[in-house]
Amino acid sequence: MSAPVVLQVAATLTSPALVLRPWRIEDVAALVEVSRDPALRRWASSVVDNDTDGALWVQAQQRGWAARDRFGFAVLEAQPNSAHEQLVGNVVLKEVTCGKPAAEVGYWTAAHARGRGVAPRALEALTSWAFDTFEADGLERLELLHQVDLASCRVAQKSRYDFDTILPAAPPSPVMFFAVLQEGRWPPGPA
Repeated sequence: MSAPVVLQVAATLTSPALVLRPWRIEDVAALVEVSRDPALRRWASSVVDNDTDGALWVQAQQRGWAARDRFGFAVLEAQPNSAHEQLVGNVVLKEVTCGKPAAEVGYWTAAHARGRGVAPRALEALTSWAFDTFEADGLERLELLHQVDLASCRVAQKSRYDFDTILPAAPPSPVMFFAVLQEGRWPPGPA
């Protein structure tokens, strides 16, 4: 992977096209803005309050790419009649190790983009890329941990991740679903 990875998700009748690409320092202002959302802050593993925090977060994403064990993508939405793209979320492939059969995926969506199908579309693109890129290295399944709420369950279902188990709560976190996508099921057939 010497060239930067950019994933394209086609527009639908109701949603603009998405672009998934590695995070850049120029994304910091948009990251700080979307990180003001209380719901996102509640679930985020690190808090981004200002440009310094944002730069450190972006640099951590870049280090993951350099180490080839964590691949964070800024999810951008094409703006009609503009060359500008708006930050609408993040997807990440993590815990990638050659010879290890499982890796984990995660996502978050900016408040202004929730409920518009951004997360499932971005997660499907990431899932396809992960298997295309790492299956030869032994990747057999992806695991998606998500909170037990209706919206997160819908994202997992729309992204075709099968329910596996419920993990016990680890205070102060709520109970989490553990959804797993098995090798050979991507793209999955009809249910």
